[in-house]
Amino acid sequence: MKLTKILIVFFANLFCIICHAQETSVKKRVLVLTDIENEPDDTQSLIRFLTYSNQWDVEGLVATTSIHQQNKIAVNKIKEIVAAYGKVRANLLLHENGYPETDYLLKVTKASYPEFGMNAVGKGKDSEGSDWIISVVDKKDERPVWIPVWGGANCLAQALWKVSMTRSPEELKKFISKIRVYTISDQDDTGPWIRKTFPDLFFVASPGYHAAGAYHYATWSGISGDKFHGRFSGGDFEIVDNPWLDENVRNHGPLGAEYPFTKFLMEGDTPSFLGLVNNGLNDPEKPNFGSWGGRYEFYTPRTQKWFLEPETRPFWTDAVDEVAGKDGSYQTSNKATIWRWRSAFQNDFAARMDWTIKPYKEANHPPVAALKHGNAVKAKSGEKVTLSAEGSKDPDGNTLFYQWIYYPEPGSYAEKEPLKILDIHAVNTSFVAPKVARPETVHIILAVTDNGKPALTRYQRVIVTVFPE
Repeated sequence: MKLTKILIVFFANLFCIICHAQETSVKKRVLVLTDIENEPDDTQSLIRFLTYSNQWDVEGLVATTSIHQQNKIAVNKIKEIVAAYGKVRANLLLHENGYPETDYLLKVTKASYPEFGMNAVGKGKDSEGSDWIISVVDKKDERPVWIPVWGGANCLAQALWKVSMTRSPEELKKFISKIRVYTISDQDDTGPWIRKTFPDLFFVASPGYHAAGAYHYATWSGISGDKFHGRFSGGDFEIVDNPWLDENVRNHGPLGAEYPFTKFLMEGDTPSFLGLVNNGLNDPEKPNFGSWGGRYEFYTPRTQKWFLEPETRPFWTDAVDEVAGKDGSYQTSNKATIWRWRSAFQNDFAARMDWTIKPYKEANHPPVAALKHGNAVKAKSGEKVTLSAEGSKDPDGNTLFYQWIYYPEPGSYAEKEPLKILDIHAVNTSFVAPKVARPETVHIILAVTDNGKPALTRYQRVIVTVFPE
């Protein structure tokens, strides 16, 4: 009888390991700066963020100001959403491990200095938020700290200013090397100041500009901006519109009930952390590879008439993809680097909202995308390159569908003829390595999608280095 119980426990634990196979053992450290309450989208983004919070070590949730909310912060709103999360945390844990405790999230919720932009930077402008950033980065932890900035960046600017004034150049360099920043445009004048003053800082931004109350069409607007901006279309707008959100988010328990009606754009801040989701496609350290959060290239953009602050250094900013839109026509834009993945990340969010209210057997869980070979492959021009998704599986026993996507933009190969994969929907397929004059890279994305409801997708990226004959 004792042996039987041991075996039952063993297989139960094994089942949990299989169910949670998509989890990663090395979590990313994430600290969010948010001008929550300036409009509904910050609250929307925070709700989505919390449904993925088991994938990261959440180091802080800091309330800040921005161009839209210049002299107040809303710490209490963060706490309200965290409290709603606390009501569904136990149910989320039925589906994946690692969701942080509510008391912990409340403990790391902090306030920044309630003034606008550079007025909140300098002597006497420290806050619990800026001091918290310093303490988080200073932890004896080699992992970098990812800082998604949903509003103004002045709290981060104050932390950097204080460290620059109190530490040696070597100590400052070490501090900066542990920070990764993604700003949703420049929502105060500290973003350009940070980039100019700390040129070695890892910085992703699509600055755009602010004129007569309207933003330049920054990359992040591809999250849901087709109908709103009118100038571009491609992604399915219905799955980011309020009726879809009513059905898949707002009617899902205590957390869904907190999801506000979209006023302008759905979740304009979400691209800042979508690229941190552990889905097999994303590689946050390589923004030029492309991810759910968009694709970015390292260069100095033309001056944006935002705060009349000329850019003096390169940083990760707008890149362009050519993607087939919903109507089948090809469109080339920086927004497409996000909306090309829209069905996948919206379905994924819908599933996580199901997790807040449903038992394991009544919800869908992401498949495990696998390769029979490595993620890095070498070939010579004219050689057959074999691709295999054997070993992919689904924790719910759902049927899997396969798609091999040639993603030309991240690679170095400037094609003269389109690269042709023999059968893009086969488990095993191949293509002929193109003719090259020097070593070139080709990116192929394996997308594995189940037939659950909603259908969920996970990925593997194959980078083929092609050498001349």
